[in-house]
Amino acid sequence: MRIEAGGVTFGGGAPCALIAGPCVIESEEHVQQLAHALRGMADGPFVFKASFDKANRTSLNSYRGPGLREGVRILSGLRAQGFTVLTDIHEPAQAEVAAEGADILQIPAFLCRQTDLLLAAGRTGRTINIKKGQFLAPGDLLHAADKVASTGNERILLTERGTSFGYHNLVVDMRSLAILRQSPWPVIFDATHSVQLPGGGAGVSGGQPEFAATLARAAAAAGIDGLFVEVHQAPERALSDGANALRLDLFPGFWRRVQAIDRLVKAPTF
Repeated sequence: MRIEAGGVTFGGGAPCALIAGPCVIESEEHVQQLAHALRGMADGPFVFKASFDKANRTSLNSYRGPGLREGVRILSGLRAQGFTVLTDIHEPAQAEVAAEGADILQIPAFLCRQTDLLLAAGRTGRTINIKKGQFLAPGDLLHAADKVASTGNERILLTERGTSFGYHNLVVDMRSLAILRQSPWPVIFDATHSVQLPGGGAGVSGGQPEFAATLARAAAAAGIDGLFVEVHQAPERALSDGANALRLDLFPGFWRRVQAIDRLVKAPTF
């Protein structure tokens, strides 16, 4: 199935779409700078992502974001400049408001079974990206997709982001991508959250970003329809998830290699 979201096509043999941006909106200036930098590097279909609120931070003291109204205002500014935008929601009441500033609403992995949230998201008519919970088998994510589809909205994306593997660790089973691709909906791979070490720091999550490129290339070889990457100019200063973010100056080489594999995998066979 081909899904259109704000001018970006996912699935149906289309080139791998890039979903990239910071974990959270740090400021309007930062969002504008990073969005324009990434669009210039993307060389293909590009979705800018950023959260207005990170409701699932490890520590109560961690930065969460500017909040719903201010976040939507900032993201709406990007849409007015022609960007396709993704943001996540955590409560059913946020869906309609967030849809004003985003082309794609994302359901966080921890909330992928929350029926009321999925239904509220589906009713907006926006494309819905559902992240697979770290606790789910890949086939179980289809139940979440069915909940969204029950609203009459079949503009659905499914995202793999790793599975819990003991304490403070995740593992990616590439078979998951093949299983998810048996569904009608396009499949996305989250390369940076898959190298996260949940809660592995002192009140924050850790990460192993050095493995993101390896996993991204493997996922491209598996035939994904989109790649999700959190990127920051200076991950060590990021206000959220900097430990697993890709540094902006490393992004062009990273993305060119993924694109090369994607073109090879999707090339016509004779």
